[in-house]
Parts: sequence; structure tokens; C-alpha cells
Amino acid sequence: MSLLKLIGVLLDYPREELWQHGQELLQASEDPALSPARRKQLRRFVQELLDSDPLDAQDRWLSTFDRGRAMSLLVFEHIHGESRDRGQAMVDLIDAYRRNGFELDARELPDYLPLLLEYLSHRPQAEARDWLQHIGHIAGMLAARAAERGLPHALLLEILVEAGQGKVNLAVLRQRASEEVRDDSPEVMDRLWEEEAVRFGTDAPAQDCDPPHRSPARRVQPETQP
Repeated sequence: MSLLKLIGVLLDYPREELWQHGQELLQASEDPALSPARRKQLRRFVQELLDSDPLDAQDRWLSTFDRGRAMSLLVFEHIHGESRDRGQAMVDLIDAYRRNGFELDARELPDYLPLLLEYLSHRPQAEARDWLQHIGHIAGMLAARAAERGLPHALLLEILVEAGQGKVNLAVLRQRASEEVRDDSPEVMDRLWEEEAVRFGTDAPAQDCDPPHRSPARRVQPETQP
């Protein structure tokens, strides 16, 4: 298992199958591309996850990534918000998947970070690095917010920043994160729901911007050749 695939699996919703492949995950955490310190940290993250109860891990994941938008794993949401530009960006990404022989095997938004990482794990190293540099500021901000909230997932996101070999200044992003008002409290979430009016007809958002279903299996699969 490549490092990018491992990070994607660990960032994804922790389905019960994850515990069935614990040894494979632990072995993958020893990737020689990582520094000895990072390997030790990543192995500890994996072991603590495997030692946890699946239902507890799933509940923590939902509390981390499915409440508010600041920790969303939908990459283009951080770039385009809910604008139509985001829809076009996702269409372009799906086209890139298909041009390289991959298809989504579940109805899922293509900018979901674990899905993108699995795709990149099959691409040439230079291409994957370019992508990681392109989204480095997003991964960096997610890492900073995770660290500010005391979440262990900060490690995974910092590794992505480092893998991109970009110029993301995590110290600056951590300072910014420390000054943000959190958007995952019940009060803030209720207010956001009240402010977002339901629209119908021609004013309704396009379906390509529908929120994803976060828990089902998500995989990029190579197309079968006839």
C-alpha cells in the first residue's frame, strides 16, 4: 500500500473492514519516504485507531469531518464554496479520472480528499506531487485547524503538506486557525441551517453540488478493458 493510499484510508470514514486489514496498515506506516519520527508517529496513529472501538471511531470521525465546513474533506468546497465554478471543477476532475482509466464505483463527489488520494496513488510520482502542491494550502489549513482542535488527524494532513514539497507555512496557518471562530458548535450549525433558505425551480442548486453521503464505500477503480 502506497503512502498516499494509506493517508486516504486513514482520513476516510472508518468502516469496519479497516480493522480486518490492520497489519497491512501498520506495515504501510513504515514507508521509507517518511522520516523516522514521522514513521513512529504514523504507526502510533494507526495502532491507536486499531485499538479503538469501531463505533467510537466512526462517531469521532463524524464529529470531526461532518460538522461544519471548516474541516470538510471536499477540496473544492474550500476553493469555490457552493458556486457553479465548483461544479465545473468537479466535472473536469471526473474527466481527468476517466482519461486515465479510472471510474468512480459509487455516487460520490470527486473532490473528496480520500478519493483523490487513492487516484493519485496510481499516478506517476511527479503528477501526484504537482497535485499535492496545488492543494497544499488546503491540506495545510486543515492540518492547522485539526491541531488547534487537538485532533490526531493533524498528523495525516501535515504529511500531505510535506509530500507536496511546497512552501506552505504551517506556523502562519496555525496562527490563523487559532483566531477563527469554530463552526462546529450546535449553535453555529443551527444558525447556518436557518440562514440557508431552501430553493426550488430554477433557483435550486445544481445536483452536481449536492452534499455527499459520507459513510458508504468510496473507491476509484480502473476501468475493465473489453
